Amino acid sequence: MRFAIFAAALALPTVALAADPVQDVVEARQGFYKLLGANMGVLAGMAKGEIEYDAAAAQTAADNMGTLTMYNMSHLFMPGTSSADSDKTRALPAIWEDFPGVQEKGTAFVGAVQAMQAVAGAGKDQMAGALGPLGGSCKGCHDTYRAK
Repeated sequence: MRFAIFAAALALPTVALAADPVQDVVEARQGFYKLLGANMGVLAGMAKGEIEYDAAAAQTAADNMGTLTMYNMSHLFMPGTSSADSDKTRALPAIWEDFPGVQEKGTAFVGAVQAMQAVAGAGKDQMAGALGPLGGSCKGCHDTYRAK
């Protein structure tokens, strides 16, 4: 009896996840970007003086972003998960119409993250200097592929 209850409890989340695969993908994609944003927020806060610069924390945030850039996100861009398909996302259909452009902007972002990783822990000025290109790479994608 306990086994049956335990098995049913394990199956419920699976059934719930399968209920709306489009929303699941949208939420997973948003979660990925929230992780990037949380780490970017640490770096930006330090650069603005809102958070005291801490070399170890800055390096950790940059390294976290570097780790995230190694994640294969292709499944997070399932067709049918744009803002034309769901009011729960700001991902414009242009993403699916221009994958080469998305990849180009993604490559620029990875390069900017790597540049940040190289200097984040070396001092506030070096970290702040790398923040402009990193933020610019984010903005370049947002301006083209994300609804306001």
